[in-house]
Amino acid sequence: MQHTIPTRSEADPRFTWAITDLFPTDEAWREEYARVQGIIKELGSYQGRLGESGGTLLAYLQLSDDFTRAGEPLASYAFRKSDEDTRNPVYQEMSAQTQNLLVEAEEATAFQTPEILDIPEEKLAAFYQEAPGLEHYRLVLDRIRRQKEHTLSPAEEALLASAGKLAQAPDEIFGFLNDADMAFPDAVDSQGQKHPVTHGTFIPLMQSADRTLRESAFRSLYGVYGQFRNTSAAILSAQMKQLQFFANARRYPSALHAALDHTEVPVEIYHNLISAVHESFPAMHRYVRLRKKLLGVEKLHYYDLYTPIVADQDMEISFEEAKKIALEALAPMGGQYLSILKEGFENRWIDVYENQGKRSGAYSAGVYGSHPFVLLNYTDTLNDVFTLVHEMGHALHSYLSNHTQTVTYADYVIFVAEVASTCNESLLMQHLLAKTQEPKARAYLINYFLEQFRTTLYRQTMFAEFELWCSEQIRAGQALTAEALCRKYGQLNRDYYGEDIEPDPEIALEWARIPHFFYNFYVYQYATGFSCAIALSQRILKEGEPAVKDYLGFLSGGCSTDPVSLLKGAGVDISTPAPVKDALKLFDQLISEMEALSE
Repeated sequence: MQHTIPTRSEADPRFTWAITDLFPTDEAWREEYARVQGIIKELGSYQGRLGESGGTLLAYLQLSDDFTRAGEPLASYAFRKSDEDTRNPVYQEMSAQTQNLLVEAEEATAFQTPEILDIPEEKLAAFYQEAPGLEHYRLVLDRIRRQKEHTLSPAEEALLASAGKLAQAPDEIFGFLNDADMAFPDAVDSQGQKHPVTHGTFIPLMQSADRTLRESAFRSLYGVYGQFRNTSAAILSAQMKQLQFFANARRYPSALHAALDHTEVPVEIYHNLISAVHESFPAMHRYVRLRKKLLGVEKLHYYDLYTPIVADQDMEISFEEAKKIALEALAPMGGQYLSILKEGFENRWIDVYENQGKRSGAYSAGVYGSHPFVLLNYTDTLNDVFTLVHEMGHALHSYLSNHTQTVTYADYVIFVAEVASTCNESLLMQHLLAKTQEPKARAYLINYFLEQFRTTLYRQTMFAEFELWCSEQIRAGQALTAEALCRKYGQLNRDYYGEDIEPDPEIALEWARIPHFFYNFYVYQYATGFSCAIALSQRILKEGEPAVKDYLGFLSGGCSTDPVSLLKGAGVDISTPAPVKDALKLFDQLISEMEALSE
């Protein structure tokens, strides 16, 4: 684990991503930027013409694919370079230029949907006969025509596209405040030693066995968020208002309907998730009581939630070791999957360690025509091994979809993305449990699995419920003040975790540090994805090759059909509450085993 945080220029190139695989230099990027501007201009020249002939419509759709093919590496390079050091003004500007380019493209093609909707059914049928190449785009056209009631006139669509520049502001402001401007006081351990508190070190500090250090880090972090609480509330309020504006403009009943309709997911899935988790509150409260008992504390605090509840099992895992564990755990996925995984490990798909100014957290970014890029902030913990397999799950999903589908259908929706990542986590956990029989070590792993349920199924559902409440407050014309947000968030923590944990006032500020609240109803998909992943990983381990074949078909599917159907093809039906309820039953069983091991 790094004890000092290097600058970007000091980072070991072996552990940085091979960004030059996209563009060898910034100058090469700028040349391509100018070319892509030309494609956008050419796309705009089709305005008023999409209904004139099948050949014209086909040429436009093919040019649109050309834009995606060129635009993805262009945008990825700018955003990845900016994330390497968010303070670097050169890449701040490049990132802003890219955002502007994407908005320009939206504005230039704002006519697309209304013009396609205006083509009469008989005329479109004739177009398919006239230009057989259009058959490839039938699903694209069907999806657009499904949106008829939510599509405005060309002038109104152009206005909404222009408003996209304003809509990006809350997320951008949050990013600069959170990643670049905020600095936290050092935490102090029980021996008086100081430890830097950053986004990358916070969770490892929360996992420390030193309770003094955990409390100090907790108060350090939230003390700073408390200083910016009103600013953070204003930013989150602006995010919810812009989502509601676009939902109203497009005649959706709510921002939730607008977000989920875009990915062809019924809103019932969102509500089913929250209801199923509410029904299982007793299991979470039971887990909290067990944690309090096993930690041997008179009072359990929120800074006690991440530390392992099994003593003497502290695991430090180097990145090299983590890669070996990942390859072993994912062996049931078969040779094709493993060979791609090795390629990613060996050819610098991954930016491994934290450096000063680097974007916090972790993500995977797929790029059509290139390999994916994975950002980590690796700190040698077991949690980081899970993050590695999680993000490589995303990366291989992108790789397989990009290599199986044409550019038209390669980009899968987020709803299925979290299944691919979390299935890998589930396989890793079941691999570790299968080879561990020693009671203390097994208890340690079960505790970790329980924590996955707590942080992924329960906590992300709590986030989803909070995000829905924020949205509904704005829809009802209520103000999202810091006081109101803290009150609601504090109450949700009490509901989810129960009465056996102290109501630390700092936890009510946690909403202010969650970037996913700026991702437009994103977080629920972690919880649904986790539930599906539990089912799919168990099927892969039990059934072997047939299950793997179905699952690789799912990973290769892109957006070639709707996400619920893609999952059904892999063997799980998320249109019912069953996968969530089954996962929660497993959580209850694991608590029972943990109780037995700890007696």
